[in-house]
Amino acid sequence: MNSPPPSRGFEQVPVIDVRALVDSSSTLAERQAVAEQMGAACRQSGFFYVVGHGVDEALQRRLETASRRFFALPVEEKLAIRMARGGAAWRGYFPVGGELTSGRPDRKEGLYFGTELGPEHPLVRAGTPLHGPNLFPQEPSSLREAVLDYLAALTRLGHSLMGGIALSLGLEEDHFSAGSMADPLVLFRIFNYPPGPDTAEDGQPAWGVGEHTDYGVLTLLEQDEAGGLQVKSRADGEVRWIDAPPIPGSFVCNIGDMLDRMTRGVYRSTPHRVLNRSGRDRLSLPFFFDPGWNAEIRPLEAPALRDTTTAEDAHQRWDQRSVHTFQGTYGDYLLGKVGKVFPELRSEVLSNG
Repeated sequence: MNSPPPSRGFEQVPVIDVRALVDSSSTLAERQAVAEQMGAACRQSGFFYVVGHGVDEALQRRLETASRRFFALPVEEKLAIRMARGGAAWRGYFPVGGELTSGRPDRKEGLYFGTELGPEHPLVRAGTPLHGPNLFPQEPSSLREAVLDYLAALTRLGHSLMGGIALSLGLEEDHFSAGSMADPLVLFRIFNYPPGPDTAEDGQPAWGVGEHTDYGVLTLLEQDEAGGLQVKSRADGEVRWIDAPPIPGSFVCNIGDMLDRMTRGVYRSTPHRVLNRSGRDRLSLPFFFDPGWNAEIRPLEAPALRDTTTAEDAHQRWDQRSVHTFQGTYGDYLLGKVGKVFPELRSEVLSNG
């Protein structure tokens, strides 16, 4: 049996034009050609830029403007929609230092959003974490519409990209949209990284967010021109951090732990981090397109994975934990991970549940 190579070094994050995946008039051959590029990127770096995605630029600028207006408000006004008021839905605002990565406070503030669900939804009625209504501020009032429009646009793009991922694995194009991601868990964050010193009080780098991998299947990141995102490249025992600078009109796309598990490590969830050295605020908008809460996560039986054994790489992972030993639903995995990011909030949610 063949195992994926233990490490794959790379020098830069590739750029992929995905217009064939979002254009209903494209041929299967055209979509397959894009899928092959995506598959190569998922094997090599786990990251790639997406261009030709068709998301309205005016919508993106509208969302950015409203987001900057919100973060410019006094902290007291922003705390009116603090996450503690979102309950089990895990929505709202957190201040700088309110989120942890590997137990260390991140130097960023942010807003948590997700699919807008009313009280009648079965998962909301059951008190399922990370499901429910969003918390929107009174000002700027334009943020609500911009966020909901953006969620709809990125959800459509997410399904198109997962069609490409399916083709890259030799599966039917609708494999994910008809299966584990038929009702995807959609989560969205808007982060503001304030400027500051490169070094924290303890002498460690003052990361906006420290080294981590994403939890789910697919992340689409819109970042402003400040930069600061770095992706980990490891080859022959040597670690290098590769810059992923902003490219106008693009999203940075990366795969998460669950796709790593589904592909037995052939497609890697690559560690990444952020350090804002721009001297000004950095705006970052990551969109997470993931399996349904109750979806069982198992290795795929895919032609491209035939005769492939699981690549066990816990010793190389940022948290020293294997995604391949996990058994259960995506909800099980996600709650355990997010609970470490907001331990106090997790305790409060569970105690009230």
